[in-house]
Amino acid sequence: MITSTMPPHSVENNVVSSVSHYPAALRWTAHFLSYILHPIFIPLYVILFLLFLHPSYFAGFSDGMKWRSVFILVQNAIFYPLFCILLLKGVGFIDSIFLKKQKDRIIPYIAVGIFFFWTYHVFKQQPIYPSVLPSFIFGIFLGSSAAMIANIYFKISMHAIGMGGWLGIFLLIANSSTMLMSWPMAAVLLLTGLVCTARFIVSDHTPKEIYLGLLLGVLSQFVGAFIIM
Repeated sequence: MITSTMPPHSVENNVVSSVSHYPAALRWTAHFLSYILHPIFIPLYVILFLLFLHPSYFAGFSDGMKWRSVFILVQNAIFYPLFCILLLKGVGFIDSIFLKKQKDRIIPYIAVGIFFFWTYHVFKQQPIYPSVLPSFIFGIFLGSSAAMIANIYFKISMHAIGMGGWLGIFLLIANSSTMLMSWPMAAVLLLTGLVCTARFIVSDHTPKEIYLGLLLGVLSQFVGAFIIM
């Protein structure tokens, strides 16, 4: 009986070939969207919306207090996780800062989970902040924790989780009737579709990994709101 085996690098070559058949402009756009809407930046976009566009949550805050809140989030939920990933790459614990392999994601998931929980604790312990903010951060912590568990079985899409979290918190705000959310919901739905499509174009994620990531992001926000708010 004649058997054939696939060379170890053939799977990677298949992924590259499946990506390269898209026009260069489309691939560039997909990469651009993947960078600016990376899940690590989603908390920043959400807090900017809550602070400067929502009419009531932070109505009593001065501009200085608002930017102080942004600084707290950027420092704890963005800078420290990014620095940790760069450090892990520098000492050789991960192969790439883009975390393309499941094994590369294990330690970063643990690290960012710690930073997210600390950020939640910082906001939770200051009663001046409306519950929507610590609830959102706690939802992110839940999402990253669930993603770490899912990573044991398959490489769930972090981008989809991030966009799902953004969509989830906007659904919760819309349900609170504190603001007319027609245009924000439309914008986030559009961005969610664009990011998920971009991941189909420039990553090796399967539809299951993207759709489950999106669902996980939304559900994490609902669970976080149920526990905190």
